[in-house]
Amino acid sequence: MFQNLDGVAADNNSNYSTKKIKKLNILANVFELRNIAVYVVAFMVSMVGLGGDFSPFSVSIFAACFANSIPLLGVVAVSLVGTGIRFGLTGLLSYMLTSLVMIATFFIFKPRYNEEMRNEKVKVAKNVLIATFIVQMAKLMMSGFTIYDFLVGITFSVISLVFYKIFVNSLVVLQDFREKRAFSIEEVIGTSLLIAISVSCFGDWSIMGFSIRNILSILIVMFMGWKHGILIGTTTGVTIGVTIGIIASTEPIMIAAYAISGMVAGILNRFGKIGVIVGFALGNVVLAYASNGYTIELIHFKEILIASIGLLAIPKSVHVDIEEFMQDGSKFLPGFNNRGLNRSKEAAEQLNNVSETIQEMAKTYKQEAFNNVGEKSLDNNKKVFLTELLDSLEPYKQNMLYDDLADVDGKIDDDIFQYLMDKQEIDKASLIDIFAKNNSYIIESNDNNISRKLTTHINQIVRCINTAFKLAKTNFVWMKKIEEQKQNIEAQLNSVSKAISGIAKNMENDIEKEVQFGNEKTEILEKLKLKGVEVEEIAIKKDGRYIVEIYLQNFENEIENELIEKIVSNVLNERIIINEDACIGNKISLISDDKYIMAIGTACKTKDGVDVSGDNFINTRLKDGKYLIALSDGMGSGKEANESSIQALEMLENLLMTGFDKNSSMELINSSLINKNEEIFATLDIAIVDLYAGTIEMIKSGACPTYFKSGKKVQVIKSKSLPAGMIQDMKLEIFEKDIENKEIMIMCTDGVLDSNVEYKNKELWIKYLLEDMETDNTKKMADLLLNEAVDNNFGTPKDDMSVFACKFRIKE
Repeated sequence: MFQNLDGVAADNNSNYSTKKIKKLNILANVFELRNIAVYVVAFMVSMVGLGGDFSPFSVSIFAACFANSIPLLGVVAVSLVGTGIRFGLTGLLSYMLTSLVMIATFFIFKPRYNEEMRNEKVKVAKNVLIATFIVQMAKLMMSGFTIYDFLVGITFSVISLVFYKIFVNSLVVLQDFREKRAFSIEEVIGTSLLIAISVSCFGDWSIMGFSIRNILSILIVMFMGWKHGILIGTTTGVTIGVTIGIIASTEPIMIAAYAISGMVAGILNRFGKIGVIVGFALGNVVLAYASNGYTIELIHFKEILIASIGLLAIPKSVHVDIEEFMQDGSKFLPGFNNRGLNRSKEAAEQLNNVSETIQEMAKTYKQEAFNNVGEKSLDNNKKVFLTELLDSLEPYKQNMLYDDLADVDGKIDDDIFQYLMDKQEIDKASLIDIFAKNNSYIIESNDNNISRKLTTHINQIVRCINTAFKLAKTNFVWMKKIEEQKQNIEAQLNSVSKAISGIAKNMENDIEKEVQFGNEKTEILEKLKLKGVEVEEIAIKKDGRYIVEIYLQNFENEIENELIEKIVSNVLNERIIINEDACIGNKISLISDDKYIMAIGTACKTKDGVDVSGDNFINTRLKDGKYLIALSDGMGSGKEANESSIQALEMLENLLMTGFDKNSSMELINSSLINKNEEIFATLDIAIVDLYAGTIEMIKSGACPTYFKSGKKVQVIKSKSLPAGMIQDMKLEIFEKDIENKEIMIMCTDGVLDSNVEYKNKELWIKYLLEDMETDNTKKMADLLLNEAVDNNFGTPKDDMSVFACKFRIKE
């Protein structure tokens, strides 16, 4: 008997111990280290609302944790706290009710189990939709039903469902980011979106004027660009830009700001954290410069600086690897040729996506500008006037005409506004006529006291009306400027979109062409390896001339330059030389050697009595081996003219160097000058010289004729286009010409051309002078032409004068 009692007691103790262990295991799972990050994010997203009683994201993450087999105790606890803090008791009760209804639906619509290896181990999407819809409709029934509230309820349910699908594939990154494993692009981008929503809980919170939300958002984009380059950097930028745009109701252009900054940061990630920081800041500056002339920062530079400090503090050991790029610690596609090819395909695809996003943004500005013109613009102006009129009439409520004018919907106010729009000012007689036309007659009395009082009242109203219209006109001007600026931003965004799309198309074309040179790349790789030169990657394309890019593992010895040139030339059967201007870091850029050489001579004079010239020019080599020669004349003279010409030339050089085509570059320069809201114009005389193919492409925007001298024969090429910055739809004139051996090209500004007043056709005097010149020395020719222009005004330059001479000769 005692043995049996001992046995029962032993069994009871065993059961008690088992239950205790289970409870301890449950608590251990709740407080497991890998789940802490999930709880933090759940707390933050529960405080991010979209205008409802509580956050739809709190429902999404609740369901996502259930589907991922993450302990709900911790998630529900932190979500209740976050909801209570942000939305109060009403929001807290709504969240609790929705969670309970969702749990109830599990017994009615039983969730299906998924494959064990999937993130979504239990499918509860329909339960999320049903639970949120039931609770939203129940609230409608109790508070009063309207179509608007019904649509809002449906939207809340759809948002909860959509973000459930995103979060369910994102939580694994938060749990396992410490482990050495790779995640899918879907998981990584989803996590970026989840974190972007989380940091939005800070709202407008700031420290010393710096937005916490913005700083953390910038840091996320920088980190992803640093670790994974252009594809993930751009996608993360778009994701965060859209998220902040929806939650914080920011301008659409902020999407482009984050996208382009993330893209440039990703491009420069090969230079480490510093390259990423510089890239992000550069992308922000470029878009701000294009959209508003950098008069307004899009992403504040100081916030970028603070986020940069955070990026520098992140250890290099922190990784979030993507399985499409990584496997067992090694990169997928380790094959030499395919790696660069796939990277280019991804970059081209992403650039196209960015282009489409910016194109959509341009449409919003276009539609908004369209909505603000015509009759609607006139109505807005009338509303501004009536508002000012009511303010002016406020002290004169005892005036006998007050009631008629205070009726802003009446015909009298409308007629007064139409009269002012035509005449700009109203007098006593006109006011009386308008009242009479509306059957409200002002009749003078024979009683002098009454007559004087009536006159005083009429004069008061006349002063009020004229004062109100003068004040309103100031607003009319600003509204018009805003409309024009929006139209200009639309044009700029379209230009950026076309430019990025053009770059993507060029990359796609390069991908197709690269396939042709697979054997050549392999041969160059093997020959360099035999010489002890280790190569990471080679890219070859041919667009007229060869352009070769070689990425070296170790590039320290200058002797390797000649060695590389010789090997590449032998393989491609053409003289190939290093293009120093396009080499950077470990990248060696080579191009086909030019077949022509050119000699350049310049001569300049500043307008008499002015310290600085408004003329500027550049001569530089582009990445494709062509030469950019450009001469710009800022309208007028002095500092303002100098600044406008410098701005035009710097933008031209930067855009062409970046890969923008000439048409998009000119459109951006034009819209940027217009966007300054000042009378700032600049002529552009551009020559793109291809010394390999022996061709010149000339682009003229309000520029003087270009002269080509071959022996005694002089050819004149002129255009009738307007300067950049004068009108929105700038018409470019483009000319193409083959280079002749020993031919000389002469470009000049209007200070030279207009110096001679004897010829009706101004270009003729320069043509005749060039025909008579015996020398072919470009410097002497430039000096002779400039001196003749100065002599035309009796030795005093009456305007800024610049001459640019260039002689071409076949290379021997």
